[in-house]
Amino acid sequence: MFSFIQSVVITVLLAFLLRFFVLQPFIVEGSSMEPNFHDQQYIIIDKLSYRMREPHRGEVIVFHPPVAITQNYIKRIIGLPGETVLVKEGEVFVNGKKVDEPYLGNENHHTLPISTQSPVTLGDDEYFVMGDNRTHSSDSREFGALKKANIEGRTWFIAFPFRDFEFIHKPNYNLSLAPFATKISLALKDLTN
Repeated sequence: MFSFIQSVVITVLLAFLLRFFVLQPFIVEGSSMEPNFHDQQYIIIDKLSYRMREPHRGEVIVFHPPVAITQNYIKRIIGLPGETVLVKEGEVFVNGKKVDEPYLGNENHHTLPISTQSPVTLGDDEYFVMGDNRTHSSDSREFGALKKANIEGRTWFIAFPFRDFEFIHKPNYNLSLAPFATKISLALKDLTN
């Protein structure tokens, strides 16, 4: 009997640790991430990756928005710490370069600014996030920069419905937008002059 109780306690403890520190289920609510994520899809988020590395542009994350800290939102990372993001004439620019966004559907490819039309420069631990369904998304265009501490984790895979099962991959962007790369190229220009 003691052995059985010990096994149950260990199993429950491992399940608790796994659920709160490694993987977490999440149900998508609403249409802000269509056409890539749909209402009532059951996804699994990876909570461990960002303890070992920084979030990357294009990754879809679950987080607590600064305007509703008890809620969970799902959005895509567009701007990284130190970068400047601008929404202008239906397009998104990071550090002055247009971002190619192949994951957007044709019907929602036109991005409008919501509360500001000014550039947003991100701090050391801030991210600019946006929904894939730009006309139906409450995101950084509305509530501003997102602190890294508010991020729960990155989406790992869609688990249910089974017909939608797939692992989530971040898109490959064709141009380097990192401010660090810009600083290096400027420093190299100074050295050659």
